[in-house]
Amino acid sequence: MENFEGILEEMRLHNMKVPELGISFQIPNANEVFKNAMTYYLSLKNKKIVWLPEYEMITDWLGDNKGKGLFLYGNVGTGKTFITRYVIPGILLKYKRLVVSTFDMTEVNADPDYVLSKKLIALDDLGTDEISIKFGEKRTVVYEILDAAEKYGKLLLITSNLDKKELLSKYGNRVFDRLVEVTIPIEFKGKSFRG
Repeated sequence: MENFEGILEEMRLHNMKVPELGISFQIPNANEVFKNAMTYYLSLKNKKIVWLPEYEMITDWLGDNKGKGLFLYGNVGTGKTFITRYVIPGILLKYKRLVVSTFDMTEVNADPDYVLSKKLIALDDLGTDEISIKFGEKRTVVYEILDAAEKYGKLLLITSNLDKKELLSKYGNRVFDRLVEVTIPIEFKGKSFRG
């Protein structure tokens, strides 16, 4: 087998497309860091942490994300939004100086190009989005964002209250396959903390 080292730089010199590397990080003591962050952010709402088995998978991801984003899906009221809106962005800012831009799906549809301009993107409540229509142009923004993550190394944090079957029904195999390619999926199966 021939050695291809050095060819990427030559490809760049010729303005050829090269694979974009995703944002990779490793946070030492990720389990403790996550617990501390969850405890802190929950204390702001006068709540205490209840440890879920899914959190172990999140801390594994924080310990070494391998260039992939995170997809939290499943039962409502289990803290998915809280984790991707506050906890993980706080951890990434504190330990890696990475800024996460957070959007709910209505914001995504309102200005997809602004969302696509960001490198670290948190999308809350996947499945509530519709086709974006701006100046008569119809766009499937979710696919565009997933495609940008794969082609340009964007890091995605995504939540959804839909299960796998519902996601496949709404988006089809193409979008679901891309979603699983660019993220580590974690299904939340517990009962709601609300109420």
